[in-house]
Amino acid sequence: MALGKLQKVLISDSLDPCCREILQAGGLRVQEKPGLSKEELLREIRDCDGLIVRSATKVTAEVLEAAERLQVVGRAGTGVDNVDVDAATRKGVLVMNTPTGNSLSAAELTCGMILCLARQIPQAAASMKEGKWDRKKYMGMELNGKTLGVLGLGRIGREVATRMQAFGMKTIGYDPIITPEASAAFGVEQLPLEQIWPRCDFITVHTPLLPSTTGLLNDSTFAKCRRGVQVVNCARGGIVDEGALLRALQSGQCGGAALDVFTQEPPKDRDLVNHPNVICCPHLGASTREAQSRCGKEIAMQIVDMATGKGLAGIVNGQALSKAFAPQTKPWITLARALGTVLRTVGKQAQGSVQVCTLGTPLQEAGSYLTPAVAAGMLAGGAQKEVTLVNALLLAQEAGLKVATTHSDVAPEPDSSTGLLQVALQGTPHRATGTVQGSTPVLRELNGATFKQPAPLAGPILIYRAKASEPSALPALTGLLGKVGVQLQSYHSSGVVAGEQWNVVGLSAPLSDLGELKTRTTEVFQLHL
Repeated sequence: MALGKLQKVLISDSLDPCCREILQAGGLRVQEKPGLSKEELLREIRDCDGLIVRSATKVTAEVLEAAERLQVVGRAGTGVDNVDVDAATRKGVLVMNTPTGNSLSAAELTCGMILCLARQIPQAAASMKEGKWDRKKYMGMELNGKTLGVLGLGRIGREVATRMQAFGMKTIGYDPIITPEASAAFGVEQLPLEQIWPRCDFITVHTPLLPSTTGLLNDSTFAKCRRGVQVVNCARGGIVDEGALLRALQSGQCGGAALDVFTQEPPKDRDLVNHPNVICCPHLGASTREAQSRCGKEIAMQIVDMATGKGLAGIVNGQALSKAFAPQTKPWITLARALGTVLRTVGKQAQGSVQVCTLGTPLQEAGSYLTPAVAAGMLAGGAQKEVTLVNALLLAQEAGLKVATTHSDVAPEPDSSTGLLQVALQGTPHRATGTVQGSTPVLRELNGATFKQPAPLAGPILIYRAKASEPSALPALTGLLGKVGVQLQSYHSSGVVAGEQWNVVGLSAPLSDLGELKTRTTEVFQLHL
């Protein structure tokens, strides 16, 4: 995937016009075709570099396979249930979303649902439209003093909690990632799930749909709840087991439910929808003008920033790639990829175990993005179609290449202030060490031989090892370059190890034939970095 080469983007769902306008202002060609059939989408996606969807378009493995040029899928919204993220990762396609775009709208809908459950507003309104005046039938409850359990304390969960606190509700919750100290700062006491179930008058869920959250509320957990508990799901269908919910409603264990999402949308089984104590909406969490404008604007800006090399935001997969745009990390990623390529070529294999070691405090957090870059360099030119920072570790694992990372805060001089990157093929003498000088990746050491002056790793380069006592390789090389009209742009040699030296030569263009050099060197190869 060539970052910054986005040209054509397909918008396949209905989005705010500002999305198209921002993309076009950013220099991208835009096709806006909502409501495509599967067959039409497979045809349209073939020559597109980017795809923007809401929730209607299903970005399946088949769609991704048909997309020959696709670099990024942008989801204008939070959830990516409709995108096969694993298939995208395997192909090296970036998936991004707009996690904050619809948070307020979803939170406000949830609060509205809680109010509706407490006072049975939809049922009373429907009764009035039928010509009735049932004041006694719709006896409600006050929210003041009631306990609300918030399962999932991310952006939406915390917005719901703080709003319902204004109604006098006590908010307790659970989140495996947010710390109890962090949730206490916005008024939520975190408790284990087993302690939450029996304490709540209302429960609202705000988690992604994962194996660990599917059926979070089920027959077993409903049995542990306070009788008459009220349940809200404006997150994802399936977090609440719909069969268990219906049974709890029928028995009175659950006093009411408000649902904006369903396991199957639209739901074919109407028993839950038709239950008198159920309030439901057709997935309206993000259906406000403000959220749609915000999501359309955010995803368009993210894709324009990617196309222009300004940065990446909202990354769902390939978090390492988000670092590739930072000015201080770009050359390090280039170095890591180059060292991986050098190691593969010198070691003549792209299998086994590779140890990536970052040295120096400036690289303390760098392993997360340098490790995939080393793997990408090791696999470049192999059987894989295209290796990127998005799919490098996955493809490395499948190719039998294990990549491990270590770090030391101490880097030898003169690189203590900038850092040093070392990659080694375990069980062999092959290792390469480099750093960044200014913005240029350079090679410091190869297989134990240290370069007198660090060798730049950029463009076409020739690397050869020859006996120090027979310096005939360099004259032969200059003669060959003169014959074919290729310029020698740089030359760096290492110290002598076991009577031999490594040499790195920068060229203006690759050589088509290394035959003349092979007779004068122990080994020789060229790379285009």
